[in-house]
Amino acid sequence: MSDEEDGGSLYVLTAVLLTPAQFPAVLGDDFPEACAHLGVEPAADGYGLVLGQDEEGARWTVVVDDVSLVAAAIASWDCGMEYDLSPDERTIVASLAGWPLELTVSTAGVPEPHDPEQGADGTGRVPLAPPSAEAWGPVQRRLGADQIAREWADWRERVAEDGGVAAAAHPGLARALEEAAAYGRQAPPPGRVRSAFAGEGVRTLRADGPGWSLVARTGGPAFVLLDEEPGGVLSVPREGDAGLPELSGLLAALDGVAARPA
Repeated sequence: MSDEEDGGSLYVLTAVLLTPAQFPAVLGDDFPEACAHLGVEPAADGYGLVLGQDEEGARWTVVVDDVSLVAAAIASWDCGMEYDLSPDERTIVASLAGWPLELTVSTAGVPEPHDPEQGADGTGRVPLAPPSAEAWGPVQRRLGADQIAREWADWRERVAEDGGVAAAAHPGLARALEEAAAYGRQAPPPGRVRSAFAGEGVRTLRADGPGWSLVARTGGPAFVLLDEEPGGVLSVPREGDAGLPELSGLLAALDGVAARPA
């Protein structure tokens, strides 16, 4: 694709969606926070993020408002098909130095991936970069919840049946579930709760809040990760004992307010 700022080219490596229903966990707890991280307005239809290199090998993230085009490219790539992702220059909202995600691929025939000089994108900000894997914080907590969602069958089997009983006494779990339950009474910011298809009649739910992330499947178990518990995963009791909300009712309420992919 062309780079509208200097007439050069961007060699596309990958793309991701930035919508209320689907956005990279590294960017925030909800859609407006993710948009603010990139310096763009939280448009209702969202954006596509195109990650690539210029002719000198520099990393760039291009924000475009043609969500359908980016979604079509991602779907094609997921099916093993080729797709030439070349957004029209008129759809470009911002060109940002760096990549917010870790990529292990590069463009053949150009220099190794590197960040352009600070300020090269006109924002004056430090180039985007993936989070450190050595520290535990909100980003790692959200990424951990995403990993559980991807590896659901393994986690369901790995957590002992009595794990929820032990977790019930954790004050952080009670706080997280209380705040999650409040989302069912007053809708949170867009993207704070998301629901995705996981099989016939089953949805995967992801919810985030200050210091916590929840991942669950309707009709199944739920897990909570906390900023205060590095690397820890708490299983949510199903019956609402120890003053906790009843799980099936909580998940139904969250699914009712969740953002869903179009």
